[in-house]
Amino acid sequence: KAPAKKPAAKKAPAKTAPKAPAKAPSKARQVDRKAAKGFRVNEFIVYPSHGVGQISEISNQQFGDAELELFVISFDKEKMTLLLPLDKAVENGMRKLADKTMMTGAMKTLRGRARIKRTMWSRRAQEYEAKINSGDLVATAEVVRDLYRNENQPEQSYSERQLYESALDRMAREVAAINKTELEVATANLEDVLSKATTKTSAADEASEEE
Repeated sequence: KAPAKKPAAKKAPAKTAPKAPAKAPSKARQVDRKAAKGFRVNEFIVYPSHGVGQISEISNQQFGDAELELFVISFDKEKMTLLLPLDKAVENGMRKLADKTMMTGAMKTLRGRARIKRTMWSRRAQEYEAKINSGDLVATAEVVRDLYRNENQPEQSYSERQLYESALDRMAREVAAINKTELEVATANLEDVLSKATTKTSAADEASEEE
């Protein structure tokens, strides 16, 4: 008889390298410090293209291989949040709320005589928009002053009214943040200043015509 065949030895299963744990997506995390670049958390600031906002936190966020420190800024009117790198804040025009000198200049401008250029409206509209988005409170006050109309003056066109309301809102929000008052109160106070200024100017013009 032929000898019985020995059963083949079982091969040990090949060892596989352990899988690397999946990387969790990067998330923004709050930085320990509460201030940076002269700005602090919870401070109200002005950003040129959006107006008054509030720094809600300073955080780090991963973008590819780079980690950036960011200001997280909330804008109530637009219901939006802006992530702004610390190094770009001042370069992009972010500033603190107006100080006493700037506010005095803006109110003086508001009480001044309106200056209407005799150029095409489309060109003037571009200039007004540039002033509104400049972040300069005095420049914004110029737009408010030049486009304001009282009940005795010609009515505004639709586009004029839109620009006027945009400039007035920007200015009123900053005044409200500085004085810690409601937006409606700040707006009414500014329009009261405008009304008195135009009434005074009209009376002066009438007096000069009678002489």
